[in-house]
Amino acid sequence: MSEPVWRKSSRSGGSAGGGDGCVELAALTGTIGVRDSKAPQAGHLTLSAEDFAQLVGAVKADKLNF
Repeated sequence: MSEPVWRKSSRSGGSAGGGDGCVELAALTGTIGVRDSKAPQAGHLTLSAEDFAQLVGAVKADKLNF
């Protein structure tokens, strides 16, 4: 099996936090991988397409509290 191709958002950089807080995404076998672009060696989350869509919707609606 080939290595996943990780992609970072074209909108990364220049944000209020200094532009260094970004995630990368990869299409995995039947799932979507999400990882920290600053620490790719730390591993990744694996989400179903449905869970990923819910996460993106929550982010867009500003419904996440940290």
